Amino acid sequence: MIPVPSNTRVWLAAGVTDMRRGFNTLAAQAEQVLAEDPFSGHLFVFRGRRGDLLKIIWWDSQGACLFSKRLERGRFVWPAAKDGKISLTSAQLAMLLEGIDWRIPKRTWRPLQAG
Repeated sequence: MIPVPSNTRVWLAAGVTDMRRGFNTLAAQAEQVLAEDPFSGHLFVFRGRRGDLLKIIWWDSQGACLFSKRLERGRFVWPAAKDGKISLTSAQLAMLLEGIDWRIPKRTWRPLQAG
């Protein structure tokens, strides 16, 4: 798993990204399309057209990092927006990487009933 410090933002790039891209091209996309600094230490998450592959880039103050994951079964849950960005928590990122629907997580506890 990627170590995500508590002050790190996680940005999901809405829409589809060409998965042939490496760190430099994805960093340029983060800068131009998402209007964020790719060298800020934040994580930028991109998904391919088929939905089973994603790439995450970040700068860890020592160098450029690129993480990719392909699901053997299923698809990564992605927003329907064609462009833009969505901010995630580190917990939502963990669910996303496991193939869990991070948008509507279900709690294991039930609220107390009145009366």
